[in-house]
Amino acid sequence: MIRKDLGAGIEGLEWTVNAYTLSFAVLLLTGAALGDRFGRRLMFSIGLGIFTLASAAAAVAPTIGALDAARAVQGVGGAIVMPLTLTILSAAVPEERRGVFLGAWGGISGLAVAFGPLVGGAVVDGISWHWIFWLNVPIGLVLLPLALWRLDESKGPFGRVDLAGLGLVSAGLFGIVWGLVRGNSLGWSSPEIVGSLLAGAVLVAAFVAWELRTDHPMLPMRFFRNRTFALSNVASLLMSFGMFGSIFLLAQFFQTVQGYSPLGSGLRILPWTAMPMIVAPIAGALSDRIPAHRIIGTGLALQAVGLAWIAAVSTPTTPYAELVLPFAISGIGMGMFFAPIANVVLSAVRGEEEGQASGANNAVRELGGVLGVAVLASVFAHYGGYTSGTAFVDGMNPAVFAGAAVVALGSVAAFAIKRRPKVEAVAAEAVLEGA
Repeated sequence: MIRKDLGAGIEGLEWTVNAYTLSFAVLLLTGAALGDRFGRRLMFSIGLGIFTLASAAAAVAPTIGALDAARAVQGVGGAIVMPLTLTILSAAVPEERRGVFLGAWGGISGLAVAFGPLVGGAVVDGISWHWIFWLNVPIGLVLLPLALWRLDESKGPFGRVDLAGLGLVSAGLFGIVWGLVRGNSLGWSSPEIVGSLLAGAVLVAAFVAWELRTDHPMLPMRFFRNRTFALSNVASLLMSFGMFGSIFLLAQFFQTVQGYSPLGSGLRILPWTAMPMIVAPIAGALSDRIPAHRIIGTGLALQAVGLAWIAAVSTPTTPYAELVLPFAISGIGMGMFFAPIANVVLSAVRGEEEGQASGANNAVRELGGVLGVAVLASVFAHYGGYTSGTAFVDGMNPAVFAGAAVVALGSVAAFAIKRRPKVEAVAAEAVLEGA
């Protein structure tokens, strides 16, 4: 519908997704840093306002270029809001009950995941694509005054922004994400892609070097000496790689191969997407009582099993009944991941550093998703394509198998965490103070 209404080509349509992904992934650390400096409630409210205004701009966009620009601005707002959500929530609840509240947060996130494709499909089928964006506006208008009225203000440990670090990491992530989102269309060996990825890697390395020497880093590198923090981020990267890369293809399967409408496709994916809404609150509450790495590792193992099962049974004519159980298993695994991983990451650092830790974990997870979509799309293109249902499945199945293998590696990383986060954080802090 967007293609017909705005006269968009395939590249313009791709950028309705890529523009958001690019700005969102690049600015997640920036959003956390600005919240630490100027106030988390203030920046959360500003980010929410930006997202709401950009949604309205997207809804009335007269051209595909205007829509892509609005999506990029939406990504800016989302990048400010996302890392601050967990920091604000963590500061508002006692540590011993953090898992319960993070579980509730995970359940609400699961609700959005479950009903997002469903509502989006219903809106596209029944009204028009414009209302996908208009729906965000009244929600933002209600939440913005509530945030300013009800949330407590808090700031990070330092009184200024690490501008050099901010510039280096933003430019570096831009180069890497730009290369990843453009690699499949331009070719991975093209000068633009190779140059973009190399320049991004060099700038990220320069960011690490700067953070090691500055007195007030926006992302303290000592976080990564903490086994819990480091392995949690490895697990997050690998989970997002396998999950988002696989979902990118599976979401197209019902429409491209089996001919269902957007609403029909959303309904059929519901056994997967609805599970986190049910499982996340339980997993979050359990993470206060039993080692969270066991919940996370088991969840990722289940997700890997579900993805591999889907790849093993999928054909152009596979009955939907054969996919329900592996979809549900994948969804249960996803629900067991989100709330406990947030609890582990936040518990691995001091309270005043939670904004930095949350921003880092969200950036790693988003980068993993972008990388997963790029790599698994390349696997798909190597083995199959869009020429027929058979060709699509021939490409999708090995790509989803690869996604399952990557998620399984994430499970190994999660089980390797082992130690209790706070014990390790205190021990690492004592070592640093004695150095």
